[in-house]
Amino acid sequence: MSNKAARFETVCVHAGRKIDPATGAVAPPIHLSTTFERSPDYSPEGYVYSRSGNPNRAELEACLAALEGGAEAVAFSSGSAAAAAVFQSLKPGDHAVVSRDAYHGVLRILREVMTGWKLGVSYVDTTDLAAVKAAFTPATRLLWVESPSNPLLKITDLAAAADLARRAGVLAVCDSTFATPALQNPLAFGMDLVMHSATKYLGGHSDVVGGALVAREAGPGTERLRFLQGTLGAVPAPFDCWLILRGTATLNVRVLAQSANALALARHLEMHPKVEQVFYPGLESHPQHALAKRQMRGFGAMLSFCVRGGEQAAVRAASRVKLFTRATSLGGVESLIEHRASVEGPESPTPKNLLRVSAGLEHVDDLIQDIDQALA
Repeated sequence: MSNKAARFETVCVHAGRKIDPATGAVAPPIHLSTTFERSPDYSPEGYVYSRSGNPNRAELEACLAALEGGAEAVAFSSGSAAAAAVFQSLKPGDHAVVSRDAYHGVLRILREVMTGWKLGVSYVDTTDLAAVKAAFTPATRLLWVESPSNPLLKITDLAAAADLARRAGVLAVCDSTFATPALQNPLAFGMDLVMHSATKYLGGHSDVVGGALVAREAGPGTERLRFLQGTLGAVPAPFDCWLILRGTATLNVRVLAQSANALALARHLEMHPKVEQVFYPGLESHPQHALAKRQMRGFGAMLSFCVRGGEQAAVRAASRVKLFTRATSLGGVESLIEHRASVEGPESPTPKNLLRVSAGLEHVDDLIQDIDQALA
């Protein structure tokens, strides 16, 4: 179906899917074959080898491109693999400007892998557009923003950042994992690429790992990403593609319900005597609330808060939850809580008393009750 032919809810259900012509099956079959028969003259025709192409991956990529309103999607075995492909598409000696508040796995790729690539990196607060512009050099080829950011839920002005990048001849990329296509479409604001950890909301059930890049325009850039996808072999398995595609069908209803729970939790925690600060763009107290309201259709299901009493008080509260699950990751139907600095390690810049919450689909009153007893 065309990505402009229907409203978002309909795209979630139908994009990338078709009735199986062989059996009439409504749910797409899983194609586990690693190799495919070639034509008698060996001319390129259809699928050849599952690392370079697979029917389930093609269905997923068509769906993701439609969800983001992009020209082409490239699916990967994880969000980290998708992010790494973007940086590996650059040349040694190139320079990137990267959001300082970003997923620690991306920052780890840059600091522990790409330094050997001789990639120059400047880390900035991308909510400060003057700082972004000042960080550009003649060697800058990439601007990487994350909005909302992990774990402080900062909001970057996507249109303004994309405009700065365009004027400088720089590729603009947005990690939109926290927002999901249900709430935000960075390509519509001028971003060139949008990245997702499909493990999170796209899969939505804590049972599959995947990643994706969606491009506003197809061309040499997407060809390079496709080359890296196949050559380095960072491809999702057919069953993983099938699971993520299944998850996208309920993406809209899940994210809207989870976002409503997150907003209620954030408002409750903002008034809690044991809480110092709440980070959630849906709160009027958030410094970029007006911007979030302007460029998002909802505020998402992720929030963080700082517990009074320091690190020990935060860890103690996390240890006392009964309904929340203490676990890394996010986007599943169950609510998760974690002491983020412990997960990121001793060099983490995250406040030591910060707890990060992924709101699930439980009744919000039960979630509030659990948080209250944990903080008591």
